[in-house]
Amino acid sequence: MKRAILNLPVKPTLVLVDGIHKPDLNIPMRAIIGGDALKAEISAASIIAKVYRDNLMIEYNSKFPNYDFINNKGYGTAEHLRLLKINGHCEIHRKSFKGVINQ
Repeated sequence: MKRAILNLPVKPTLVLVDGIHKPDLNIPMRAIIGGDALKAEISAASIIAKVYRDNLMIEYNSKFPNYDFINNKGYGTAEHLRLLKINGHCEIHRKSFKGVINQ
């Protein structure tokens, strides 16, 4: 999130964060638990992020077919964890992901 905020073409005057964790930036921020249900801006950003991620995972499925990203979108489903166990992790897996740590 920090990188995304820093790469915005316009510096925001206020950042609304869904949840309790605010990135360490010198920009006014407001953390809102359940923000996606309370603020239309957060809800819209959440939808945009999910669609972007889903499309990215479809692309990654072509590059890494052994993980079935087209169906699990990288979420820790039972099938994704099974495939991680068989294939190990690939370059796009977060090293902090429980399924990667437990390999």
